[in-house]
Amino acid sequence: MSGSSSNPFSPYVPPRVWSPATQSGGAFANINRPIAGHTHEAELPVGKHPLQLYSLGTPNGQKVTIMLEELLDAGHAGAEYDAWLIKINEGAQFGSGFVEANPNSKIPALVDRSGATPVRVFESGSILVYLAEKFGAFLPTEQPARAETMNWLMWQMGSAPFVGGGFGHFFAYAPEKLEYPINRYAMETKRQLDVLDRLLAERRFIAGDEYTIADMAIWPWYGGLVLGELYGAAEFLSVHNYQQVRRWAEEVGARRGVIRGRKVNRVRGKPEEMVAERHDAADLD
Repeated sequence: MSGSSSNPFSPYVPPRVWSPATQSGGAFANINRPIAGHTHEAELPVGKHPLQLYSLGTPNGQKVTIMLEELLDAGHAGAEYDAWLIKINEGAQFGSGFVEANPNSKIPALVDRSGATPVRVFESGSILVYLAEKFGAFLPTEQPARAETMNWLMWQMGSAPFVGGGFGHFFAYAPEKLEYPINRYAMETKRQLDVLDRLLAERRFIAGDEYTIADMAIWPWYGGLVLGELYGAAEFLSVHNYQQVRRWAEEVGARRGVIRGRKVNRVRGKPEEMVAERHDAADLD
């Protein structure tokens, strides 16, 4: 197909049977593969606290460290934790110990060693619910407030992949800029921001008047986006138009638990904002 063609789409024709490209290019290409399971033997370290977190300070990782710091800030001493850094760009998530904690090889993974038998918990939303129920905090027990909180937690779990794996990947990480996927995912990202903006025009927090795990789940993704901290895309997405999301993002972002939690397992940013591993509260001071 010549460069003068009016067809804006790639001439790629899928083969009858797919196989991975030898060189896929783009960020994280070296750790993408079409099979599961571990690639090497590597036991997970275990610290002194009841809760052992294996993670990285991405938006999904921040959800859990924010929750843990909020629990500690609320006086739940049993929420003390060790946070171990999992370097996903180096394939640490494919070590045998991590795969045992999370067969899906994605951060974050939590192991609760407070009881006789260790409990593994993976998927960030599942971890938030587990901790909320364990400590009786940040998740209403009465209806309809509980259902509303769960509604928005599940909304985040289903929606954010369009922002991260969709928009973020093609806008910031893909080896070349492609108009169709960027337009497709920018459209959906802006629609989601509008969903939140309309919601937050009617209430202080995501699920109502109370701060919950729904806020903790949504803030690292959408709060970060409107505060200009994701993908360098604030101007491109005209995030200034989402004033209610911005108002909420600033209020939540000023909470002590959020400020502390987002530092944990973080490897990018200002030096004072990064704490690669957390084993005591003093590590964040």
